[in-house]
Amino acid sequence: MADDKEITITEDLKDLVAARLDLLSPDLAISIGSSGTFTKAQLIEHVRQGDNVGRTIIEMEMEFLESIKNGTLLRDITSAQDDQSDN
Repeated sequence: MADDKEITITEDLKDLVAARLDLLSPDLAISIGSSGTFTKAQLIEHVRQGDNVGRTIIEMEMEFLESIKNGTLLRDITSAQDDQSDN
């Protein structure tokens, strides 16, 4: 994560991330660096297995949720909108 906190991946956390992934379009494919491109179903399976790809997805999701909680997501969106309106 951004502040290098080590997260403990529990079954509840896997369930949370899998449920959020399940909301995505079934046609969606996500590329994760050199690990490859994955469908929604494949991502959910990796999360459930807790392997390297699953851990990456969980960490990304936790960073996203943390940015909502601490307000940085909204600040970054607002800043980007301000930058666009200046052009």
